[in-house]
Amino acid sequence: MMMLKDKIVVIYGGGAVGGAVARASAQAGARVHLAGRSRARLEEVASEIGAAVAVVDALDERAVAEHADAVAAEAGGIDVALNAVSFPFAHDAPFVELTVEEVMRPVEAYLRTNLITAKAVAQHMGARGSGTILTLSAGAARAANAGSLGYGTACAAIETLTQRLAVELGPSGVRVVCLRPHLIADAPAHGSYTGALFERRAAAAGVGVEQLLANVPRNVTLLGRLPTLADVADAAVFTASDHAGAITGTVIDLTSGNAVRTTAGGLVGLLD
Repeated sequence: MMMLKDKIVVIYGGGAVGGAVARASAQAGARVHLAGRSRARLEEVASEIGAAVAVVDALDERAVAEHADAVAAEAGGIDVALNAVSFPFAHDAPFVELTVEEVMRPVEAYLRTNLITAKAVAQHMGARGSGTILTLSAGAARAANAGSLGYGTACAAIETLTQRLAVELGPSGVRVVCLRPHLIADAPAHGSYTGALFERRAAAAGVGVEQLLANVPRNVTLLGRLPTLADVADAAVFTASDHAGAITGTVIDLTSGNAVRTTAGGLVGLLD
């Protein structure tokens, strides 16, 4: 089904998730524009789907705005934008061992890039009275366990930002939705920095990465498996399409049921 036929889709970040969504969007009929810092990575995806490529630093407000303006001028507008930019921040040490700067680094980076890209595309969408902005969070946003203070706070901030942007942009016909996957099982095979995280978890458990991922216990996710890139990409395409035209200001949980579990102590996040 060509759910995004002739839609202009801008994806910031050509990594595992950005690449998967780009491919799924093209298959759904969209005209895809990829923007990121690594031309080689972007062109690898673009060569498969015929996407346009631009080297853009998503933390540079001026560069992002100029790119969005150029895309809108050439294509006639922007219908969908996804910020799939990622930063290889290691999961944090215990709180007492962290500096304030270490905690704030991922929070500031993720908030800045999402604000910059949303602002750049929102004016073009609002002028046409429609559009969809997609953000990307993670299960860490709701984790109740220690070990990812900065990154978890950043994810929670992205989800709150999504809701507030939906309030701001709703009157102009622009929807804003956050996708929240968990540890994506096949992301490391596509160059994701989460491969290093999987390796640390596997080493701590005394097993290989493949065994770690194959033995996801039933009490870790309700579905007994981790989400895949295809799960995230398919959800992104649906959410960006007119079929999801009434969805905005919310988080779509793609954690295979891992976001929370009920325990005697309350709601506890897992694996983050």
